[in-house]
Amino acid sequence: TQTSLRDNIGIVPQDTVLFNYTIEHNIRYAKLDASDEEIQQAAKNANIHDFISSLPDGYQTVVGERGLKLSGGEKQRIAIARVILKNPRILVFDEATSSLDSHSEQLILESLKAVAEKHTTLVIAHRLSTIIDADNIIVLDKGKVVEQGSHQQLLEEEGLYSHLWQLQQEEEKQMEV
Repeated sequence: TQTSLRDNIGIVPQDTVLFNYTIEHNIRYAKLDASDEEIQQAAKNANIHDFISSLPDGYQTVVGERGLKLSGGEKQRIAIARVILKNPRILVFDEATSSLDSHSEQLILESLKAVAEKHTTLVIAHRLSTIIDADNIIVLDKGKVVEQGSHQQLLEEEGLYSHLWQLQQEEEKQMEV
């Protein structure tokens, strides 16, 4: 049913939607009967608790329209906390780190790895560093599957994935200079 589908899937989209309400409410939205302790634990698991605690109003901080008062990384980590609190069987991360700086991306990747450990997880990504630990990577080109395997297997095949990996590595080196 539609209800069972919604109960079993949690999505962290590229453009996180937050309500013009408190941080607590935005996390609690995933599980309305959650205790304050559950909300704080989800925030800790999403590497956002310390930031929230540092705010003058803590979990009662109003995030503004669509989360305007927060950075992209902070919004994403709140969305991850929401999914952690929901604890669905299937997780979908749709370009969850695409617009973030390297530091925020690393924090979120740590959160995603911890969350994904006991769930079926689908990660949609253009930035290949976000998927190198995946059990199975499916490479699409113009909507068709062109390669499939682990990061190492795909590098060894020297196909499209390997080419894209090399390009992204070169881009990162140039950005460091």
